Amino acid sequence: MRAVATAAPADAQYDRVIALGLEEDAPWGDITSELLLPESSIAHANLVAREPGVLAGVRAFERTMAIVDPTIEVVLHVADGSSVAPGTVVASVVGPARGVLRAERLALNIVQRMSGIATETARYVLLVADTRARIVDTRKTTPGLRVLEKYAVRCGGGSNHRFSLSDAVLAKDNHLGLISAHEGLDLAQLLRHTRAQLPHTMRIEVEVDRIDQVEPVLAGGADIIMLDNFTLPQLREAVALIGGRALIEASGGVTLETVTEIAATGVDLISVGALTHSVRALDLGLDLDIELGEGAAGRP
Repeated sequence: MRAVATAAPADAQYDRVIALGLEEDAPWGDITSELLLPESSIAHANLVAREPGVLAGVRAFERTMAIVDPTIEVVLHVADGSSVAPGTVVASVVGPARGVLRAERLALNIVQRMSGIATETARYVLLVADTRARIVDTRKTTPGLRVLEKYAVRCGGGSNHRFSLSDAVLAKDNHLGLISAHEGLDLAQLLRHTRAQLPHTMRIEVEVDRIDQVEPVLAGGADIIMLDNFTLPQLREAVALIGGRALIEASGGVTLETVTEIAATGVDLISVGALTHSVRALDLGLDLDIELGEGAAGRP
């Protein structure tokens, strides 16, 4: 199994998501488990991979169990960023059965989604391994889960685009359309004016959808040029025209079938919204055995 070293979210970031999830999933407790299982019942469980993939979110699984019941013991056997085969035991759980069952669905939902993102990202990364291109995510994330989903991208070997609208200047087609609607506004001049108002650590990226937009953007001093929905010949032409004067990002309609050819054009970055907006959860299951303990006799 391959482990990717990458900075994980702080526990407080996991806990905020988990608290909201528990409020939604068990606002007044787990009525079924509380009525059917004695308080003394103990669950023994294994988190098991049902299919091959790349893990992300095992700490979220562990934190969910701990927040529901601090006496639940979780032992993690596999780290985030690791590749797993079907049947791999990812974690072992022992603790009060009521708590384990209350936490089960939320814990699985988080780790399955994050692992699905890591797995899909790893597929894209493998397909561009022999090129200079890096696979990056977008802001097309689940509201409230961005920090977890972008971490999962890193677990899969990808890189993060800006985290929020506050992180960098990214002038997209809507911005450029508004600028062009005002007579007398020069794009290059406007970009230079923008640069003068930014801290020196902040970058400027501009999206273009035509080759004739490239030179004015370069003249304005853009650090990154996003080539949106360019064909392969257009990408090659733009890469040659830019000639290293800015980082080049390819965007729009990127799939597993097209990403290798896109990377071969010489772009630096390939942004893929599908990493987070439509990914399939990785199939992980929690196999449980429950010792009913005292108080089970006479229950229906």
